[in-house]
Amino acid sequence: MQQVSDISYWIAFTAGILSFASPCVLPLIPSYLTYITGLSFKQLEAEHPNAKVRRTILFHSLCFILGFSVVFVLLGAIAGIASSSFQRYLHEGLNWFEMLGGLLIFLFGVHMTGLFHFGVLLGDKRVHLHKKPSGFIGTFVVGIAFAAGWTPCIGPILASILMVAATSGQVGEGVGLLLVYSLGLGVPFLISGLLFHQFLTAFNRFRKYIRLVEICTGVMLMAVGVMLMFDLMGKLTMYLYQWIPLQG
Repeated sequence: MQQVSDISYWIAFTAGILSFASPCVLPLIPSYLTYITGLSFKQLEAEHPNAKVRRTILFHSLCFILGFSVVFVLLGAIAGIASSSFQRYLHEGLNWFEMLGGLLIFLFGVHMTGLFHFGVLLGDKRVHLHKKPSGFIGTFVVGIAFAAGWTPCIGPILASILMVAATSGQVGEGVGLLLVYSLGLGVPFLISGLLFHQFLTAFNRFRKYIRLVEICTGVMLMAVGVMLMFDLMGKLTMYLYQWIPLQG
């Protein structure tokens, strides 16, 4: 179980980074930062912002990240509780549940690659706050709204990590997976805010590859789905351990 957990955490963290690099988030980073910090675009893009600007970006970004992390971790806990109850009362059905979860993740991946679109995953679900509540608490609320109104092209990634959590059979595992996912999404957001000038330069070079990232994300989800369907998570991790010696 520990070996499966290890690779699941790496998958969750990678999924968070890929969510950040998706078409739903990456192009909107400047808008999010100006909205939550109250700073002008000119202040953000300064090559050497003063200490006050950096503190404003840092604290508001942390509050924003904390907001969406709370929602995701709660969802992970709910998935873990449901999984734990399912495992307790229906041991024989757990394998079928894992296969169904793997199939759904595989279909999410197909949707993201564009090979086939499922109507239930289409349509904009974003929550719009026309006027941001003031202060750091207001930024925290915006983070919650960001998570609650998850856009559909990232939704399959989040749903896939929740499905992995739901097949874990442990509440702590569900919380841990979604916490790691939140870190994968939050750390690049924080770095982008603190190094906004460099972010804009990198984004202008990277934007033409966004669709490729989305396709790669879909392929990753398809692979994870197959691994769950055929119970290959543990086998893959044991194979990797033969090549990567563990410390301690």
